[in-house]
Amino acid sequence: MKTLKTAFLLTALTLLLLFIGQAFGGRGGMTIALVIAILMNGIAYFFSDKIALMSSGARPISREQSPRLYAVMERLAAKANLPVPKLYMIPQAAPNAFATGRNPHHASVAVTQGLMELMNDEELEGVIAHELSHVRNYDILTSSIAATIAGAVTWLAEMGRWGMIFGGFGGGDRDRDGGGLTAILMLILAPLAAMLLQLGISRQREYQADASGAKMVGHPYGLISALEKLGAYNKRIPMNIPPSTSALCIVAPLSAGRMLSGLFSTHPQLADRIARLRSMSVTR
Repeated sequence: MKTLKTAFLLTALTLLLLFIGQAFGGRGGMTIALVIAILMNGIAYFFSDKIALMSSGARPISREQSPRLYAVMERLAAKANLPVPKLYMIPQAAPNAFATGRNPHHASVAVTQGLMELMNDEELEGVIAHELSHVRNYDILTSSIAATIAGAVTWLAEMGRWGMIFGGFGGGDRDRDGGGLTAILMLILAPLAAMLLQLGISRQREYQADASGAKMVGHPYGLISALEKLGAYNKRIPMNIPPSTSALCIVAPLSAGRMLSGLFSTHPQLADRIARLRSMSVTR
């Protein structure tokens, strides 16, 4: 079911991109949109990890620099039968972490300096198990592709808006049977639809990674405690990170200009995530 849902959402994002291209430029616009979709998928597949790590300021970290992090990662990776991801440190005080890459053999996990200073061993284990679950579930690939296509949808809609201002696409009366109204509607609805489809992937993957991470460790208590700390500290300490990368983090970071939450957050409410984890401990 998880694979079918992810495939449906990604297909819907691509079709939305094609529909926008057709609305603004007819068959030629659809062809351009298809090329953009293919390029965006290729970039997301091969380079999304490098883009995310670079944009967050992450730096490779050695075993000598962080033996505690390596010990936890290697123990859990062996338990999950996964290759050990490349490890990175983000020199920021806000506690957070994210995983990226196209598959378990090309995965990276980045943690902030604030996370390492704040978490005890049990909490760190819960956070790393959560990120390894993203790797094992291939969330790191699907979310990256969704983000890049959603960005392309918004970009194409913006191009269409300016094209209409300066004379429109397509010329003459070609494809005008409702085409103008369709284009106007797409200018309004396309970015919103792309964002909501992206959120559908992002939110669900966090619940799944929480549950999988708790099972990997053998209990949810460390992750529960970690999420409680992360929620409290990330309300006070801003993190300098772009929105495309913040969607990958274990909790939504506080950033300048963040005004909306709830429906427009890429993460479920922490209270809901913690409640689900507590229900796992009750049913054990």
